[in-house]
Amino acid sequence: MYNLVREFRKKAAISQKKLSSLSGVPQQTISAIESGARKNPGVETLRPIAKALGCAVDDLICKEQGKGEAS
Repeated sequence: MYNLVREFRKKAAISQKKLSSLSGVPQQTISAIESGARKNPGVETLRPIAKALGCAVDDLICKEQGKGEAS
């Protein structure tokens, strides 16, 4: 699974703390996802993150299939 949370967050120009506030996902969880310490976050974790970033869950995990390009 290729994780693009950091890329989409930086494109949105928001901090991990702000993303946490917008999504309701703890900042420590966002940090772990972005660093790769949490390799397979569940849909129930990614869904509110994606909503806060204005993208689909698939956009955060599917770069290998040519999806998820934060451009």
